[in-house]
Amino acid sequence: MKQIKIVIERSADLFSSYAENVEGVYGGGNTVAEAKQSVIDAITLIKQNNSAKNIPEILKSDYKLVYKFDVQSFLDYYKGVFTPAALERIAGINQKQIQHYSSGHRKPRPEQRRKIEAALHKLGQELMAVEL
Repeated sequence: MKQIKIVIERSADLFSSYAENVEGVYGGGNTVAEAKQSVIDAITLIKQNNSAKNIPEILKSDYKLVYKFDVQSFLDYYKGVFTPAALERIAGINQKQIQHYSSGHRKPRPEQRRKIEAALHKLGQELMAVEL
């Protein structure tokens, strides 16, 4: 199954979203959820309102959406799930530093972003193995 990479970024006044690998797919909103839905709506409109030859090939077959967040947008969207204390435990990054990333006062260095991402992926793998 092909992947459509949706980038979600925080700007001064809204969240923007766009497909990194499909031309013409853009969205935005006041929240991450609105930006995600906006991109889904854009894909639907492209498929409904264009002739087959004008629809990008990737949209003609099975695909899944993969979301690529900037750290501030991710922390904002999942703030009810991942507190700074929880992220400190799983990623080993100081809570105060995480709060700076969340507020946008600081941007994490690439190695810090990778550390957060690796910790989240590890947690996801562990959760996928859980049975209740």
